[in-house]
Amino acid sequence: MMFERVVRPGLFRIGGGDAEAAHEWTLRRLAGLSRRPAALGVLRARYAVRAPRRVFGVEFPNPVGLAAGMDKDGAALPAWPALGFGFVEVGTVTAHPQPGNPRPRLFRLPGSEAVVNRMGFNNAGAEALAARLAALPRPIGVPLGISLGKSKVTPLDEAVADYQASYRALRGHGDYFAVNVSSPNTPGLRSLQDRAHLDAILAALVGEKPVLVKIAPDLTEPAIAELLEVCLARGAAGVIATNTTLARDGLAPADRARGAETGGLSGRPLADRAREVVAFVHREAGGRLPVIGVGGIVDPDAAARMFDAGAALVQLYTGFIYRGPALVRAAARATGTGG
Repeated sequence: MMFERVVRPGLFRIGGGDAEAAHEWTLRRLAGLSRRPAALGVLRARYAVRAPRRVFGVEFPNPVGLAAGMDKDGAALPAWPALGFGFVEVGTVTAHPQPGNPRPRLFRLPGSEAVVNRMGFNNAGAEALAARLAALPRPIGVPLGISLGKSKVTPLDEAVADYQASYRALRGHGDYFAVNVSSPNTPGLRSLQDRAHLDAILAALVGEKPVLVKIAPDLTEPAIAELLEVCLARGAAGVIATNTTLARDGLAPADRARGAETGGLSGRPLADRAREVVAFVHREAGGRLPVIGVGGIVDPDAAARMFDAGAALVQLYTGFIYRGPALVRAAARATGTGG
């Protein structure tokens, strides 16, 4: 694997090993590629996969998407489909621009193929994202999801209006919307997963476009069941399972010190729990809520097991950091219908 032997070591040295510096460098390069149709064509010929499916009324060229957090402000949108992704989720975006938490706030745990982040929804704001999407010279060719979060400056009792402001700014641009009420890095945000708060948010947003709810892996099964009741009652289009975890199970010994950093953990250690939540949601909802499975997909086997658990689609984030674009193609083929 050239990515793992050559490209990844170079990326991991950028900024003296600073993970966010490497992320920013990569986004700048992909943004540059996005303005070069010939280069995108070369990538597309190498990585594109056809494994189409229709989920919540949207046609996906393949079921493997880019998770929210990788390209929050949509800086490199045309590049992601060229790397094989069947859909792209931008954000999480908030109504108000915000810088996020102080750096450093992103940490790699290479022995565990994991990442800890406490980014804090750093983004340029919903209006800025809407302007960027409106300025795209052409559609990106795959469905675009937009993850919506609550602004840090907004009190919890004004959360509905905050989500509505972002949705109104962006509703003409997204093929689906994800309500992120599960990040551990915004104070109080996870309380919006409870019945009353979530009911109010979905009542305000569900209608014109598919709206999904992104949930935490740390919820108990009774709490998830209650959340699903709200989703079904309010007409949510599906569930994204899961966000990052506060648990630190399964870390390699060499990663335990860095793993103690505050923030949410993603990557291989999350795989079992994320898959358990996907299976529970699929079973509890009786197939009425399509599930996007995300968490710990670092190889094709993990993707196959996520589909077997009931996921209609999957997303990559940390696995892409460690395995590169070859994982996208391999994960799509894990459905048994990739070409």
